[in-house]
Amino acid sequence: QVQLVESGRGLVQAGGSLRLSCVASGGIFAFYVMGWYRQAPGKQRELVATINTVDNTNYEDSVKGRFTISKDNAKNTVYLQMNSLKPEDTAVYYCNLYWRTRNYWGKGTLVTVSS
Repeated sequence: QVQLVESGRGLVQAGGSLRLSCVASGGIFAFYVMGWYRQAPGKQRELVATINTVDNTNYEDSVKGRFTISKDNAKNTVYLQMNSLKPEDTAVYYCNLYWRTRNYWGKGTLVTVSS
């Protein structure tokens, strides 16, 4: 059974940094896309960043230049380094794995950015 476990939740001041981690287990992952999505209160879940097997990355416009997605294949872990955080980045961040035509989700981790 595939499981995604996020870590790195926290409260940070505007301008600060935070790193989220997501560990995937329960499969031998090849030809996949992993990513981070977020959902702010009262809003729909939106894409933040993705990375695929060959390290191609994609970012939502508002986080370009501030956030960096990366992965460690040996640890089946994807990271989201978030710098220059803004109050509008406040949301629950969800890890996502797209593998073998299925989407898998973590339970989410709360990031709060105070002004």
